[in-house]
Parts: sequence; structure tokens; C-alpha cells
Amino acid sequence: MELRQLYYFVKVAKKEHVTQAAEELHVAQSAVSRQIHQLEEELGVKLFIQKGRNLQLTPVGQLLYKRIEAVLRSLERTVQEVHEFHDPNCGEVRLGFPHSLGIHLIPEVVSEFRKIHPNVKFRLKQGNYASLIKDVSSGDTDLAFISPFPDESEHVTGQIVLMEELSAIVPPNHPLAGEESIVLEQLKDEMFVLFSQGYSLRPIVWDACEQAGFSPKISFEGEETDTIRGLVAAGMGVSLLPDMALFQTQKLEPSRVRIREPKVVRPIGLIRRIDDKLSPVAAVFYAFLLQFFENRENSHSVQ
Repeated sequence: MELRQLYYFVKVAKKEHVTQAAEELHVAQSAVSRQIHQLEEELGVKLFIQKGRNLQLTPVGQLLYKRIEAVLRSLERTVQEVHEFHDPNCGEVRLGFPHSLGIHLIPEVVSEFRKIHPNVKFRLKQGNYASLIKDVSSGDTDLAFISPFPDESEHVTGQIVLMEELSAIVPPNHPLAGEESIVLEQLKDEMFVLFSQGYSLRPIVWDACEQAGFSPKISFEGEETDTIRGLVAAGMGVSLLPDMALFQTQKLEPSRVRIREPKVVRPIGLIRRIDDKLSPVAAVFYAFLLQFFENRENSHSVQ
């Protein structure tokens, strides 16, 4: 059994397609097929079955995939740690985050960290709540920002690093557009543009509206802050968005109004795998983030 065979096997299992796996591996399709066939011959089992145009793991293939993926991940981490042993300032951090943090927060923390550690590389990956937890659990990412913070998990641990306020957004010509602040109840008769099911901001907005005494009437649903902001700006309804998602980036923008009552916030946590030691460079970045947000909170308290 060769290491190359195992790499090819895992890639085909993930892509469920030999051609796509070969393209990503930058090798010929025949080379991938040959290595998979040799692995099956050596083990004496079928690892894949054809299902339509795709390949599907057999039960024994699933068992092998689960074990081999963990072994290869550990091997890659070991190689990375060897490279970082003498100088953790030259490694790579794999960081996950929700879309709404990619506009301002992620560029800010990465930029500040690279002022101190200019040679560290970052592999950034956006995702929703479920995919962020999955990526950290599987080892695909070292750390991830997430909201809300998971109360209990067998696979990830961490802590809340930031409480971010949400503001109301309304069309520019809306009667409330010029207000400094409102109570959320003032939007009870409005149509709302909300995130789709499965996005963590949706229940936060929904719960806040119910706390204010009404259930939001939905006109549109979206999956990105830019979409929701644009629909509101075009007069399709109102919404609530985190403050970091409201930096001016387009010509047509909604009006932002602070909510006095109830105060609507979302907790932003930082998670890592519960049973896995961070690589040296990821550990340095993790410590930096905790100090970064502590300093940020202290500076806001003084103000």
C-alpha cells in the first residue's frame, strides 16, 4: 500500500468522480483509476460502486475513508509542524468565518497579525454555521469564527470573543430613515427581508421581533448580507443586520437605524477542535485573537 494510492483514494471519495479528482490532483484520469484498482486488489475489496455518473463508497470503503482521512490529516499536520518547528512565523493558518465577518473583521485581524508576523500565510474559507463546525471538527480548518457559539459540542471548543449589535435597515426613502434610533415594534407592519433557513442570523432577528411583540412578515429571503442590503435599499422591505455588515460598499445603500429596544446582539465565538493540538502558528494566532478582542473590549469600555 503506497501513500500515493491513499491520497488518490481520499480525493476520489471526496469528489465522487475520478475525472474531477484527477483534475484537482493534476494527473491523468488513467493514473487515478489505476491506483484505485491496485488498492482494491491489494485489500481484496471493492471500495467504490458506480451510481449514475458518480462513484459511491461501499460500506468498507466508508470505513477505510474515515480512517485514512484522519491518518493523512495527521501526516499533513506533522509535516507542517516540522516546517514550523524552527520558526512558527512562516507557517499557515486555516481560518473559517461567516460571510458577514468577511467585509471588515477578518481583513482587520489578519492585517494586524501580519504586522507582527509578516511571513504567516492564511487559507480563508467562508461558510454557514453547520459547515464551519464541520470544517473545524474534520480538521479542514484550524480555527473558525462562528455565531451563535455552540453551547455543547463533542468536537469543538472555544469561547465568545465579541458581542456585536444589530441595527435596523430601511429603504432610503422610508419614513424612519432619518431617525437616530427606533424601538423594534415600529417595524411590526413592515415586510422583512430575512436570511434563509439554516443561517444563524435568521433566528436572532425572528426572536427579537417576537420579543417586541410581533412575528415578521417575510417578503424575500437571501443567503448573503449584500443581497439583503441591496433588496432593502431597493425598497423590497426592511431587515436587521450586524453592524460589521453595514459598511458602505455600493452606490445603492439602505438607511441604518439603531434599535433602542430590545437591544439585539449576536455573540461571535472562536472555535477549535476539542481533541486536537493546534499547530504552532495557529496557536500563536489564537493567542493573538484572544488578546486582540480583549483590548478591543477594554477600549470600547473606556469610550
